[in-house]
Amino acid sequence: MPNIGVFHPQIVHFVIAFLILGVVARVLSLLPLGERFRFVGPMAATLLVLGTIASFAAVRSGDDAHGPVERVPGARDAVVEHEDWGKRTRNLFIAIGVLELAALALVSRRRVAQGLRVVSALAGLAGLYVLYETAEHGGELVYNYAGGIGIRSGEAGDVRRLLVAGLYHNARIARDGGRKEEAARLTDELVRQMPEDANVRFLAVESLIKDHDDPRGALAALGAIEVPADDWRLNLRQATLTAEAYQAVGAGDSARAALDDLKRRFPDNPRVQAAVERMSRPNGGQR
Repeated sequence: MPNIGVFHPQIVHFVIAFLILGVVARVLSLLPLGERFRFVGPMAATLLVLGTIASFAAVRSGDDAHGPVERVPGARDAVVEHEDWGKRTRNLFIAIGVLELAALALVSRRRVAQGLRVVSALAGLAGLYVLYETAEHGGELVYNYAGGIGIRSGEAGDVRRLLVAGLYHNARIARDGGRKEEAARLTDELVRQMPEDANVRFLAVESLIKDHDDPRGALAALGAIEVPADDWRLNLRQATLTAEAYQAVGAGDSARAALDDLKRRFPDNPRVQAAVERMSRPNGGQR
């Protein structure tokens, strides 16, 4: 059978939407809403059956996708827990789907069919909790363990972007924690990964100022970076770093000149103007 792991995120969102709407519709169908809303009952049955069918595909695609994620050190327990909750969700909604189909089959026996719908609604409310736990553990796997991020396609470029993101965020955390040496080391590795990227080169300059305490080296590095004249974001980054470096060496006049020049070149850009005003305040360049 084909591997459908790559479609797991799309499939699970259909499952979540169908089942939540189905349970809500089933509960509403038990209320005295009048003839105008008779469609809610059949809609509930349709959504619950479709969601149950989709849950089979969700479990199957999750099994297909878990291999690379489970091999990440420290992620195995999170993968297993997510899979277990997913199977609980599927199994519970299989029972709910059977109740819905039985109610349809016994539609001529109104009291029996209505009783089955009541049981389905109650089981569905419990199912929403199980569904929530499944989704919550899936989100934890993705966002706390990087499960699937950068590795879905298996392409080297995507995996490299995962490494780049990890280096960037860890460097920030190290710097905020006062671990300058670690922040510098991580930033240096980031530069090795993307040496031609202008934003990465600016991160290296920032590291010279904040981690290496070398503002003069930062000014020399900034002088070697050329940015398009019409790219206000890169020009803003260059000017603010230049101002920070000049402030660090005690050249306040040069820092103000760099900001004034930026303000002159982008007079109609509110983000540039706001950044210049912020940097112009005392200690405005410190973050």
